[in-house]
Amino acid sequence: MIGVSLPWSTVTGFIWDPSLFSGNASNPSATYDDVLENHRTPRLLANLRIYRRFQHIRTVEDEIIVDQVDDPEIIDDFELGQEEVIDIKDKEANKQKLRRRISQYKIELRNPCREGKKLLVLDIDYTLFDHRSTAENPLELMRPYLHEFLSAVYAEYDIMIWSATSMKWVELKMRQLGVLDNPNYKITALLDHLAMISVQSDSRGVFDCKPLGLIWAHFPEFYSSKNTIMFDDLRRNYVMNPQNGLVIRPFRKAHVNRGSDRELVKLTQYLLGIADLSDISLLNHKKWEIYTEGANTKRRRHN
Repeated sequence: MIGVSLPWSTVTGFIWDPSLFSGNASNPSATYDDVLENHRTPRLLANLRIYRRFQHIRTVEDEIIVDQVDDPEIIDDFELGQEEVIDIKDKEANKQKLRRRISQYKIELRNPCREGKKLLVLDIDYTLFDHRSTAENPLELMRPYLHEFLSAVYAEYDIMIWSATSMKWVELKMRQLGVLDNPNYKITALLDHLAMISVQSDSRGVFDCKPLGLIWAHFPEFYSSKNTIMFDDLRRNYVMNPQNGLVIRPFRKAHVNRGSDRELVKLTQYLLGIADLSDISLLNHKKWEIYTEGANTKRRRHN
């Protein structure tokens, strides 16, 4: 057990590189027992156990006691072939699951969607936060430059957080890191594992993913495939929207790596550099570092 206390810019020019483009790529009220009965996937089984064990969390003034071992471990990532990704994305059974999730899951807005802004969807574990290491204070496990990153990109992007854990856990983590009440940016919405759907691949079997179509269906006047990007350390999470996902390097062993991790600094450059594009789904986000390296080279030449 650890005791956690809760007191609580980057402008670049966009370097046009054709190699960055890939062209056209081929009931919220349900109980956990209901979910378990209908979707007996390994992750939901784990989340059910976590939910029940986390009912002992107590808040006394500003003290929260959290058992770090109870944080659900996400299994290792894997990469699917291009043809298999297209098959999963276009399979009618998966589209039906998405339509069902759209009708059942309600996205609660914490702040209004802003007209003319793009959408950034962020994972939490290993993306913003090292959830497996131990610390006296959660800030020690926060990815370096998190608040600077969110403050900078908020000028061009609405921000949603989507985690494969329960909503209680999502809110707890974000409050611990000071993300929900920062004066320099606002979080548009939080999504949890109940917003995900399960899909099946020939090579990897059944797994859960985060279909961005859920968000687009709820807010079609603001967001679409053309103006949305999602950061996740697990590429399978955006298998339903492969052109909108960027695999971020996982932030692990915070005590060792927090002095050298600059992933969010470089990604700030990338997001601001592509913010004026009318359709960012045409970008090959696998090559995002080519842009940041080019931008840094350009700045050195001008200095």
